Amino acid sequence: MDTNPSDTPSDLEHAPYTPLPDNPSQARIRRPFKVFAAIFASVIFLLSLVTLIINQSQEPLPVQNQNRSPSTSRPTKSFSKPEPRGVAQGVSPKSNPSFFGDKVSYNWTNAMFSWQRTGYHFQPEKNWMNDPDGPLFYKGWYHLFYQYNPDSATWGNITWGHAVSTDLIHWLYLPLAMVPDHWYDINGVWTGSATLLPDGRIVMLYTGSTNESVQVQNLAYPANLSDPLLIDWIKYPNNPVIKPPKGIEADEFRDPTTAWMEPNGTWRITIGSRHKKTIGISLVYQTSDFTTFKLMNGVLHAVPGTGMWECVDFYPVSVNGSTGLDTSANGPGTKHVLKASLDDTKRDHYALGVYDPVADKWTPDNPKEDVGIGLQVDYGRYYASKTFYDQNKRRRILWGWINETDTETDDLAKGWASVQTIPRNVIFDNKTGTNILQWPVEEIESLRLRSTEFREIVVGPGSVVPLDIGQATQLDIFAEFELEITSETKPENYGCRGGAVDRSALGPFGLLVIADKTLSELTPIFFRPVKTIEDTVKTYFCADETRSTKAPDVFKQVYGTTVPVLADEKFQMRVLVDHSIVESFGQGGRRVITSRIYPTEAIFGNAKLFLFNNATGVNVKATLKIWELNSAFIHPFPFDQIRME
Repeated sequence: MDTNPSDTPSDLEHAPYTPLPDNPSQARIRRPFKVFAAIFASVIFLLSLVTLIINQSQEPLPVQNQNRSPSTSRPTKSFSKPEPRGVAQGVSPKSNPSFFGDKVSYNWTNAMFSWQRTGYHFQPEKNWMNDPDGPLFYKGWYHLFYQYNPDSATWGNITWGHAVSTDLIHWLYLPLAMVPDHWYDINGVWTGSATLLPDGRIVMLYTGSTNESVQVQNLAYPANLSDPLLIDWIKYPNNPVIKPPKGIEADEFRDPTTAWMEPNGTWRITIGSRHKKTIGISLVYQTSDFTTFKLMNGVLHAVPGTGMWECVDFYPVSVNGSTGLDTSANGPGTKHVLKASLDDTKRDHYALGVYDPVADKWTPDNPKEDVGIGLQVDYGRYYASKTFYDQNKRRRILWGWINETDTETDDLAKGWASVQTIPRNVIFDNKTGTNILQWPVEEIESLRLRSTEFREIVVGPGSVVPLDIGQATQLDIFAEFELEITSETKPENYGCRGGAVDRSALGPFGLLVIADKTLSELTPIFFRPVKTIEDTVKTYFCADETRSTKAPDVFKQVYGTTVPVLADEKFQMRVLVDHSIVESFGQGGRRVITSRIYPTEAIFGNAKLFLFNNATGVNVKATLKIWELNSAFIHPFPFDQIRME
């Protein structure tokens, strides 16, 4: 279907954004405590008043409150805000304690909470979930294990949840795979990885937190290899198989990787840690039987200033091919991806490089974009990612954890917390040669229902165009943009930070997803090309959550980065919308941004989709194809039905 801006309602045809203040973040001035206490009392009163007004109003939040920097977007820590869960136990923060104590931060309704649950992303029926663990394909089934608290929607009592699928989309919950029931994992069965051995056996290495909160590595294996569901698991009687070595902090030593085989037939794994508090490192261990391990000299890699590395991932990619590689592959035409989840920043970083199996060393292609200081796997709300080689379809599949940005109290009220991303296929980008490409697995297309097409819609500067597609909460969107420059452009200094309200000559332009018809709540996904002083164009790909909800105690941020746009390419994005989750893929997956949002107005039938162009000097011509997506079937495994057959 073709749509022309002239056919849109006049009140939306040229609805401009409000420019941000020039200096949205101001330095705080030190004040005497008595004065500060008085100010604090006043702030509490004003917060209550503002909350009452917000709950009774349909108007957008004031601009100055919409684009707060991370340091000011949540209440200050001056008055003993509780420490997040997990920190005292030696892992990254696993909660957002509320400024409002044990009360919910907003007048949430059951309808709002119900709408937040996704339609086709994996999440448990209830309670807390975090890192993906030990994914693998076995006897016709994809297996996903995950960090899970069976008792609460908060982090703690970490066990391994377990689900299976035949297509990575529709999932069946199975009984818990492993629970904390031995001294070596009594404080948590933490993150681990699976390795499929050539003889068909499966070994699972995982981190356990001991009765003394020491992080050790343990071995488990299936009780019955003839069971394709791998329901029962046995823990090795002589666990732990690896203890923290000398010089490594006992609570900073975790998350063993999938093993890879060396030419001599022995196996290697790597484990994340840190040295002298600030140097992120990955240690290498050798084994021939997975019960005894030898620490190799040196480290696989280390990067100063990056802090603790957790959830390390290490895998090969083919330079010239479009298929994935087994984790043990190496040699000509192969590069290795080294990825680490940085405990200090809560970001997943990766780099491409070359692995030397003789020296057990990995060297980055570009030291200026080393692990932790260069590329990120995902520039949004995303952490603790893990890949596995799918031998069934010869591809490398990536999982990632989408954690919450509301408060722990809110999570308890809604009864669940966290979602996994849609599984992504990972390949090397042989056009740029500098990054990987991530793309939703092809099986997502099985959920497509009706589609709508819009061709060459011209969107003028400062315009918003509604797209009449019906249901707008579960979508697969392909969008392509071309620019027509209408005025002379000069070098500018813009990026993602100012969000979609920050106007420049060539951008921003893109989509407004999960937006209500009055645009009081919206989440822009956009490009911002910028002319540089070198007379080139640098393009940013961004997601702006600052007006995604009227709820005040939700972390709302502008995410994004630069993205390569080659000379023969148009601006292209693919956006998966699933209620409160938005996964955005720029330029074929060169950059990815995941958003977790909490709208209060733009829900159910009030959620709409718009095109927008907030540039000052270009017309934007947009072509889109949009599918409505069905919900996935995610339910408990029907054991009773199978027994009846």
